[in-house]
Amino acid sequence: MRATVFAVLTAALGMGSAAPALADWVPPFKGNDTGGIIAYSLFTSGVDIKALAVNHCANYGKAVKLTGAQPNYGGYISFECVWVHPGYGEPPLHAAY
Repeated sequence: MRATVFAVLTAALGMGSAAPALADWVPPFKGNDTGGIIAYSLFTSGVDIKALAVNHCANYGKAVKLTGAQPNYGGYISFECVWVHPGYGEPPLHAAY
């Protein structure tokens, strides 16, 4: 009985150590009600990152403020969702395209 348990345990540990280590995958666009990040690779591929940010912040009734960019491989473009100024009257609209 002990030999069987030892064999199964050895096989399980051997298979686990043979598997490659994987890093966490991060989506190219991620955010919440205070802001978010967009992968720089989306910008270089021609996606309208301003429209992505505007649509995201408009879901929370806020306007977008682009705050920074890391223009290199693996870099991100960051943005904030800020409250709409009271003088503007209406919340931001979603981009039509």
